[in-house]
Amino acid sequence: MQQKVRFQIEGMTCQACASRIEKVLNKKDFVESAGVNFASEEAQVTFDDSKTSAADIAKIIEKTGYGAKEKTEDALPQPEETAHVNWRLWLLLVINIPFLIGMAGMMIGRHDWMIPPVWQFVLASIVQLWLAIPFYKSAWASIKGGLANMDVLVTIGTVSIYLYSVYMLFFSPHSAHGMAHVYFEVGVMVIGFVSLGKFLEHRTKKSSLNSLGLLLKLTPTQVNVQRNGEWKQLPIDQVQIGDLIRANHGERIAADGIIESGSGWADESHLTGESNPEEKKAGGKVLAGALMTEGSVVYRATQLGSQTLLGDMMNALSEAQGSKAPIARVADKVAAVFVPTVVGIALLTFIVTWLIKSDWTVALMHAVAVLVIACPCALGLATPAAIMVGMGKAVKHGIWFKDAAAMEEAAHVDAVVLDKTGTLTEGKPQVAAVYCVPDSGFDEDALYRIAAAVEQNAAHPLARAIVSAAQARGLDIPTAQDAQTVVGAGITAEVEGVGLVKAGKAEFAELTLPKFSDGVWDIASIVAVSVDNKPIGAFALADALKADTAEAIGRLKKHGIDVYIMSGDNQGTVEYVAKQLGIAHAFGNMSPRDKAAEVQKLKAAGKTVAMVGDGINDAPALAAANVSFAMKGGADVAEHTASATLMQHSVNQLADALLVSQATLKNIKQNLFFAFFYNILGIPLAALGFLNPVIAGAAMAASSVSVLSNALRLKRVKIE
Repeated sequence: MQQKVRFQIEGMTCQACASRIEKVLNKKDFVESAGVNFASEEAQVTFDDSKTSAADIAKIIEKTGYGAKEKTEDALPQPEETAHVNWRLWLLLVINIPFLIGMAGMMIGRHDWMIPPVWQFVLASIVQLWLAIPFYKSAWASIKGGLANMDVLVTIGTVSIYLYSVYMLFFSPHSAHGMAHVYFEVGVMVIGFVSLGKFLEHRTKKSSLNSLGLLLKLTPTQVNVQRNGEWKQLPIDQVQIGDLIRANHGERIAADGIIESGSGWADESHLTGESNPEEKKAGGKVLAGALMTEGSVVYRATQLGSQTLLGDMMNALSEAQGSKAPIARVADKVAAVFVPTVVGIALLTFIVTWLIKSDWTVALMHAVAVLVIACPCALGLATPAAIMVGMGKAVKHGIWFKDAAAMEEAAHVDAVVLDKTGTLTEGKPQVAAVYCVPDSGFDEDALYRIAAAVEQNAAHPLARAIVSAAQARGLDIPTAQDAQTVVGAGITAEVEGVGLVKAGKAEFAELTLPKFSDGVWDIASIVAVSVDNKPIGAFALADALKADTAEAIGRLKKHGIDVYIMSGDNQGTVEYVAKQLGIAHAFGNMSPRDKAAEVQKLKAAGKTVAMVGDGINDAPALAAANVSFAMKGGADVAEHTASATLMQHSVNQLADALLVSQATLKNIKQNLFFAFFYNILGIPLAALGFLNPVIAGAAMAASSVSVLSNALRLKRVKIE
C-alpha cells in the first residue's frame, strides 16, 4: 500500500544537497516518488509500506549526511525558532574586523593598516582550522554522497588560499626578506561573508517566508475552561473535547465548537479571507483562531488541535509549501552538474591565467574567485521561496492549494468553467418578481400574507422562500387551518378572514399568466395563488446571483480569461444567468459526463482550463480540468478531487487564486533569471580577474538574500 510521509531535513546548504537526497531516494525500488524542497527544508516521500517504513527512509537520508525527522499529520506544525547569531558567527565577524580595516587601508594606499603577516596567520588559522570545520564536514559528506554542494567550492577555494599563504610566509625565499605576498584575509573574509549570508538566508526562510508562524499565534495559550462548575484558566494543551470554554471580547477561540450561550461577532478572516465579522449566537459554530470582536460566548469544544479547521489548514499549508513546482526541475537539472562544472572552470581558469600571466599567484586568485562566486543557493531558492510566500498569500485570501504544481498550473489558466447553482448563484430560490391580478382587490402585501399563511404548512424550498420574504417585509401572517397537500400541484388551506386559499402551479390556482417583458418569468419557478377559486396573483422564484458574482466575472474577463457556464439546469435558465453576467458561453441540460467531455474539448483546443464546482455531479469535470477548485463545505468527493479549496462560496476567490498564482509564477521567473544571470555574469568576471575572492564571497552571500527579498515582495503585491 502506498503511503506518504514528510521529513524535516537538517544540514542542507544548497540546492545540490536537496538534489542529492532526491537522487538517492528515487533510486530505491520501494519509493514511488521523492521530492526535497530546499527553501522549506522538507522532504515528501511516497513509498510502498509493505517493503519499508518511514524510519528506514529516515536512515537512508541520514546516510547521505543529513538529519531527518518525520512530521506527523496529527500534530500541528511547530513554530520555527527565530534564528539568532550564534557564538561561531560572532567570533568570525570579530576576526574579520582587522582584515576589513586592513583592506580598506589598501584601497586608499595605506598598506600599514593591515596587521602583521604573523598575526594574520594566527587569526586565519583559527578560522580555517576551527571555525570553518562545519564547511569541511558538509563538503566531505557531500562528496561521499556523490554530489558536490556549495561548501565543496568554499572549502577548495579557502583552503587553497590558506595553504598558499602559509607557504609564502614560512617557506618562500621572499619570506626571509620580509616580502611575503600572503592572502590570509581572503580565506577569513570569504568564510565570514558566506557564514553571514547563510545566517541571513536561514533567518529569512524560517521567519519571513513561512506563514505558519503567524497562523500558530492565532491559537491562545491560556483559555477559560469550566471544570467542576468553576471557571479556571488552563493551558490550551489541557483542554479536552466536550469542555465548556469562554471567549470574551478581544480573545481568540481555542477550538472548533458549538455555542452554548452568549452572543457576539467573530472575525474568521484567517480561514475564509472574508474581512467582515460573522454574528455568533447560541447553537451556532465557532472556529479555532477566530477573534471575538464584540460580545462574549461560551462554547463546547468539538475539535481540538490538528482536527480543527485551522489545524487542517496549517497542515495543508505546510504540505503544500513543502511540495515542488514543475518549474523547479530547471534548477534541479542545473544543480546536478553545477558544482563539478564550476570546479572544471576554476581549474581551466588557473591553467589559462598561469600560461598568460606567468604568475601562479594571480592564477590562484582568479581560480578561487570563480569557486567562490559560483553559488547554487540562489538557483535552489528561486522557485521554493516564491512558492512559500505565494501559498501564504493565497491562504490569507481563503484559498488552499494542495501543492505547488496546482499553483503553477493555475497561473496558466485562460478558460474558467463554472457550475451555476451554488457557484454563481446562492443555491436557494428567492422571490424575483410578483404579479397581482388587476381588480382582484388584493395588493402585493396582501398577496404575501395570504400565500405565506398557506405555505408555512409546507416544507418545499419554494414555500420557505415565500414565507421568508413575507417575514422580511414585517408582515403579520394570518392563521391557516385544514391544510392539505395535493401532490404535484400545490397546497390548500382555510385562511382566517380570507377564505379557501390555493397556492401552487398556475393551473392549480386557475391562473393564466400574461406575457411579461421581464425575462425572469420565463425561467423562474411559478407559485400562483387563488382565493375561493379566483386567482389573485403569482410569485416568480429564481435562484439569485451572489452579490459579488458580476464583479468576479468582470475581473476574470479583464485579465483575458474566457468564462463558461455548464449546468444541469434547463438551457433557458442558464442563458438568462449568462446574459445577466455578460458570459458568452452557456451550456444547459448537462450531465456530469457532458461537463467532463466539454472540459476535454476545451483542453484539446489548446485551453488551460480551471473548473469550479461544489457538488458530486461536478467531480468528473473537476478531475478532467487542468486545475480545479472546490467550495469548502460542498461535497467531499468534490473537495477530494479538486486541486484547491475556496473557503468562501465566491467566484471572487477564484479570481484571487488565479491572480495570486500568476504573480507567484512571475516572481519565480524573475528569481530564476536573476540566479542564472548572476552566475553567467559573475563567473566570467571572476575568471578574468575583475572580482577578487573577497568581493566574490560577499556577492555570493548577497545573491541568496536578493532572491529571498524578491520573493518577499509577493506579500505586498496587490491582487485586483
